Amino acid sequence: MDYSAFDAVLLLSFGGPEGPEQVRPFLENVTRGRNIPPERLDDVAEHYLHFGGVSPINRINRALIDQIRVELGTRGVDLPVYFGNRNWQPFVEDTVATMRDNGIRRAAVFATSAWSGYSSCTQYVEDIARAREAAGPDAPELVKLRPYFDHPLFVEIFADTVTAAAAELPGDARLIFTAHSVPVAADQRCGPRLYSRQVAYAASLVAAAAGYDDYDLAWQSRSGPPQVPWLEPDVGDHVSTLTAAGTKAVIVCPIGFVADHIEVVWDLDEELRSQTDAAGVALARASTPNADPRFARLAVDLIDELRDDAAPARVTGPDRVPGCAASINGEPCRPPHCVAQGTGD
Repeated sequence: MDYSAFDAVLLLSFGGPEGPEQVRPFLENVTRGRNIPPERLDDVAEHYLHFGGVSPINRINRALIDQIRVELGTRGVDLPVYFGNRNWQPFVEDTVATMRDNGIRRAAVFATSAWSGYSSCTQYVEDIARAREAAGPDAPELVKLRPYFDHPLFVEIFADTVTAAAAELPGDARLIFTAHSVPVAADQRCGPRLYSRQVAYAASLVAAAAGYDDYDLAWQSRSGPPQVPWLEPDVGDHVSTLTAAGTKAVIVCPIGFVADHIEVVWDLDEELRSQTDAAGVALARASTPNADPRFARLAVDLIDELRDDAAPARVTGPDRVPGCAASINGEPCRPPHCVAQGTGD
């Protein structure tokens, strides 16, 4: 495939409600086919309603798109940037149809997930394939950019936010990285523990960059039935263990997320903070990339890798990079593996 030119960029994300009346339909979209009990949806809906029924994610993504446009302009590249979501407006199917009608023929797709694995990578490829199929034979070619968990700017941003959070606390605060938990079986779906190994690898890179030799990795936001094994320890349980051992201050870095959306601001800023306040433990939560201009630079860097057929920029650690099962010799996934032309392969 000729990657020498793109005529658009598509930012592809998860989506979120932007009003109270949208919360329940959004959650039904997210959980369709998963047999989630209605009472569980009611519980999660309360998290959104606590913030007026508005998720921060669309606002953050629109700000990031503005930054991507600026970064493209600084490089002398004139490309329109489109926005599509899996679970809420603007739906990716509608966006790709608009791109088709606008005459777009080939677009680079930047997904708001840094990882390989099914939910964080393959499902976005499926989203692209579904949207192209809905758009018909004139749908644009869409090329998903590679996972970027070890990109220098990803590591730099999180190292800076850890340092900023640490400045709020005593010097002996314990550093804890968190990411979204998934079922243990799902962590095997695209290669042995692919997602969890990538999270652990990225945490080691960020910890080193921020000057930490010792830290912990925990998981958050689990939503499955208790009889199904998920990645552990849960961050709340882990903080309880640390508290019992005498820890008085913790820095929590949600390295698994690229935006301060509901699963960050509710699970960490509300629930975990309530727990630490009750236990007399000081908590500082590191920010995520959000619309940091460096995150926009990262996105455009990934496009340039394809345009220039350049080697991926990445920070290397002492361990082997946990690469996608579709890659070669354990190297991180990159084209032609991360593509979507309607097949979902």
